[in-house]
Amino acid sequence: MKFSLLVAIVPEELEQGCIDAAKEAGAGGVTIMSGRGIGTSSKKTFFGLTYEGSQSILLMVLEKNLSLHVLKAIQAELTISPKDKVEGASKGVVLTLPLEHLGGIEAAQLEQFERFIKDDF
Repeated sequence: MKFSLLVAIVPEELEQGCIDAAKEAGAGGVTIMSGRGIGTSSKKTFFGLTYEGSQSILLMVLEKNLSLHVLKAIQAELTISPKDKVEGASKGVVLTLPLEHLGGIEAAQLEQFERFIKDDF
């Protein structure tokens, strides 16, 4: 079985929606880290100070084929609605990286991946 690391950098207010979408798409555990970023344009408050906002970094170890399925589910959660009229605009970033070596993953998690793949792929 081959694995991928899925990394999602999302606004803090969308964190739970992205986690729910990932779990519904077959993800198991999620590691959550806090972060902040600097975008190309800064947001100003009425005090004249800039504030970029807090972000959450979601890390998930997934079976390789499942990782694309979960990525698409999170991407759908992050995509701005069509009524905003900004084509392809998103509120976050999600990507996968291949994992060459992996240790410490629970047997129950492996079984869950196998069941999900058999049922959906």
